[in-house]
Amino acid sequence: MRLQADIIIPVLLLCGGLLGLVLPGPAAAQPAGDVSATTESSCSFGMAKNQTKGGCDVPMLAGCVVARFPGTNRPWSNISKGGATSCRFDEKATDWKTKITGACGTCKTPQCSARFGVMFDCSASMPPPVSQQPPHRSKP
Repeated sequence: MRLQADIIIPVLLLCGGLLGLVLPGPAAAQPAGDVSATTESSCSFGMAKNQTKGGCDVPMLAGCVVARFPGTNRPWSNISKGGATSCRFDEKATDWKTKITGACGTCKTPQCSARFGVMFDCSASMPPPVSQQPPHRSKP
């Protein structure tokens, strides 16, 4: 039994060391300058079978700009749909500054639905953060 422990422990230590070389370490924190507070605006609609088109405009948020997907220059947006239809942001009707329009083609199932979401960066119009909260006063 002692011989097995003398062999097993070094083998386990070696395996653990090799795993440490292969597995990634803790994730590095993102630089604070690349991150801003965001909020989402969206529009959605439903369609019946054989309806040829559907669409909606994502409401623009006053004082905000469309956020960019982190690490890219692409607008931070998403499309969720249900049913057999194809959906996209309408390139002709969307300028990403004053108007954002989502559009879907013919609904081929009994019902279809779509949701168009866009993330906005409103940090330019927000007041600066409060550096410290006032002390909490307990009631007598």
